[in-house]
Amino acid sequence: MCTVVCRWEPGATVHMLALRDEFVGRVFDGPGQWWPDQPDVIGGRDRVAGGTWCACELRTGAIAVVLNRPDRLVAAPGAASRGVLPLLAIRHGRAWVDQLDLAPMASFNLMLVTPESLDWWTFDGELLEHSELPAGVHMAKPRGLAAEPLAPELADPARWQGALRDSVPQADPSGLLVRIDRDDRTYATVFGQLITSSPGAVQIAHSRTPHDPDTFVRNEWRAAQLR
Repeated sequence: MCTVVCRWEPGATVHMLALRDEFVGRVFDGPGQWWPDQPDVIGGRDRVAGGTWCACELRTGAIAVVLNRPDRLVAAPGAASRGVLPLLAIRHGRAWVDQLDLAPMASFNLMLVTPESLDWWTFDGELLEHSELPAGVHMAKPRGLAAEPLAPELADPARWQGALRDSVPQADPSGLLVRIDRDDRTYATVFGQLITSSPGAVQIAHSRTPHDPDTFVRNEWRAAQLR
């Protein structure tokens, strides 16, 4: 995941725009209930490592999303995949840090949103730092949180899809939509999600071509489906 915009207020419905930048051709599944040991977790599944970049928990309305940082791009042999982090954060909350050895992992940012709190971690390959974010709209990129205030089209969830439609993919990783050609490979925005989450109900509009509003598919999950 490489761009996240989150609107959070304590006890209110969470709104999130989550864009995944990845090498074109890396296979993944769209949002679903892919993890039998966490049946009320919904997210896209990376078929290479089996984890996810963004996970939503239906029961609580929590969302956890990971962004790859550029500090340490390659993990040490045997290190856990960053794709396990959203699943661990959903399951253990702030105690996810006690569930694995961070030292050999590649660097990352991790955001955990619950009805009660908005938490942010950064790991640069050596040091893990944690902060609680205030209510409002926050934008995250691989290098960290964006300066505020945000552009009007990003500060209002009702305008996020229009911002995608009006964006042009560019060879700049700081842009909203990305397309970077590297020799025989292309790194690009391969997936976009518009998430609305509250305890017992998760709605996700998603597309593999998020600049085209006509390609979004809308799915909804409710707690009653788990019974």
